[in-house]
Amino acid sequence: MPEGTNAIPVSIRLPADVIETLDKVAAILERPRSWVILRAIRQYLADEGQEMLDVQEGIAEAERGEVVPIEEVLAEMDEIIARAKAKRATG
Repeated sequence: MPEGTNAIPVSIRLPADVIETLDKVAAILERPRSWVILRAIRQYLADEGQEMLDVQEGIAEAERGEVVPIEEVLAEMDEIIARAKAKRATG
């Protein structure tokens, strides 16, 4: 981590096999173990973490009443399908 960052130290217990793999990857990349761990955490947060945040936001939107009735969604889908079929028939 670059000097001067506002990084906060965190302590974590990991199984020996995970540490062994981390150390091997870090050695291949010529990076410290903490760099590999930070990349792994950032990747997790970008993927699964973001998915969880998106789901939670969707739940909050639904609770605020910010939803579209299913009938409207289905009607719009029917229109899109009908236009695509018409285009295919004339194309």
